[in-house]
Amino acid sequence: MLVRIDPASGVPLAAQIAAQVRGAVAAGTLGPGDRLPAARDLADGLQVNMHTVLRAYGQLRDEGLIELRRGRGATVRRDEAADRARLVDAAHHLLAAARRLGLDLDELVAEVRRLA
Repeated sequence: MLVRIDPASGVPLAAQIAAQVRGAVAAGTLGPGDRLPAARDLADGLQVNMHTVLRAYGQLRDEGLIELRRGRGATVRRDEAADRARLVDAAHHLLAAARRLGLDLDELVAEVRRLA
């Protein structure tokens, strides 16, 4: 799995890492049961602090995309991980579009409810 980050971007490094992994799951490059690189190895490869990678992995765990197990590392969940990854990715894009339009969260939620 190839992860690239842009240190000059305004997007936090952990969010960039999480987005890259999420995209790989959504695209099917990473499938159910696949192991992610060890946090230390990925941090060394990206030349970032290991806690940055752990923060990204924690976000992905909270989103329900990966499982973290001490001593076994991070793996893509075996259930609907790809569908969930696509949904979370779409939600990120939706939030970004709403921000560009100047909508606050309440206005965005109202718009989504209107469509539901």
